[in-house]
Amino acid sequence: MQQSKLPHMEKSIAGFSKLSKDERIKWIADTYFDSPQNAISLLENYWNSDAKLQQLHDDFIENTITNFYLPLGIAPNFAINGKTYTIPMAIEESSVVAAASKSAKFWSTRGGFKTTVLNTEKIGQVHFIFQGDKEKLQGFFQLIKPHFFYDTEPLTKNMQQRGGGILNIELRDRTSEIPGYFQLHATFETKDSMGANFINSCLEQFAKTLKAEADEYEGFSSEEKNIKIVMSILSNYVTSCIVRAEVSCKIEELAEKNIIDPQAFAEKFVTAVQIAEIEPYRAVTHNKGIMNGIDAVVLATGNDFRAIEAAAHAYASKDGRYASLSHAKIEDGNFHFWMEIPLALGTVGGLTSLHPLVKFALEVLEKPSAPELMQIVAAAGLAQNFAALRSLTTTGIQEGHMKMHLNNILNQFEATDEERESVRKYFKKHAISHAAAVNFIESLRKN
Repeated sequence: MQQSKLPHMEKSIAGFSKLSKDERIKWIADTYFDSPQNAISLLENYWNSDAKLQQLHDDFIENTITNFYLPLGIAPNFAINGKTYTIPMAIEESSVVAAASKSAKFWSTRGGFKTTVLNTEKIGQVHFIFQGDKEKLQGFFQLIKPHFFYDTEPLTKNMQQRGGGILNIELRDRTSEIPGYFQLHATFETKDSMGANFINSCLEQFAKTLKAEADEYEGFSSEEKNIKIVMSILSNYVTSCIVRAEVSCKIEELAEKNIIDPQAFAEKFVTAVQIAEIEPYRAVTHNKGIMNGIDAVVLATGNDFRAIEAAAHAYASKDGRYASLSHAKIEDGNFHFWMEIPLALGTVGGLTSLHPLVKFALEVLEKPSAPELMQIVAAAGLAQNFAALRSLTTTGIQEGHMKMHLNNILNQFEATDEERESVRKYFKKHAISHAAAVNFIESLRKN
């Protein structure tokens, strides 16, 4: 096994964040690579030639050394609530964009996707420890509750003008689980912004108000006045920010090239979804397929896909067992497939006003509001799930995936046009695998 270039202790560095970009790159290249100049050249190849644009990307995060590319693809023909969308998707996984596009086209002639935003509330909490009389704390909270709204007015003024703001604040007793543990549980409406900074700023002011008012409250003992703030932070588990997406049609309308018997297909499809509803090992992969579609649009539109993932998987466990996010049924001769999912998204603020490709993606979507983007994203997730289940219950998931995998192998071997044609012709009649593709390419080059 190849040894590291430097011993462990020599790889430590103080003040890395204070180095210039060139100095950071030089340290990485000299420390970890046998050919430092090749490493530096690789990083520089991914820089944008426009220095101003590159600086914009450098400033998104800390300790930047280069850009990391993901493909940006397009899935056309999404009919959602009677309007046709072309959806941008940023993802590295083969077949996702193709599958979403195929599913979109399938449903575009069968009524399209119907989507509904059920609610848009977001949640934030101040977590604190109070040692004392619970009834006194409850009375104190009711007395000072208006102060929370008053003290945050400088923060909420602009949001209120857009129709948003703080909706409510509750005191929640969690002392049965952790001694002395209480919450200020607040709900917010943030309109077209995702609202993380707004919510967190409000919560931190709530904490200051809580502490200051407790110090002055004559009804508290000295111990009760000593409220300990643990943290103030929004929740990404947005159980009151839910969107529903659904498709339906008469069973006979499901017929197509790979669906010769629509009734049999519908029954098998529903069974496949039911398995994901009761079997966690299947549900995880099933929901991962949904998130393939969702994350790709979330990323393309500059939103936080990690927050979306966390909320979705928590929601999948809301009944005490991890289960499918989507559902299907046959009723009165009709096939129904639907999903409800939490999606806290924004179309203003953050990267949406900074990243040029995010702005491009939102232009392609015709500048949607946050609720409209929620519906677009949910439709993309349901489309991806339908495509995966259709493949699984008909031709199998590997047919399309392996064709894309073959293309990646050809790129890896820098195959010529002649070699590509020979490989594709051969694998029309033979099973595709990585080993088989490599062996065939090597045999071509020996002749």
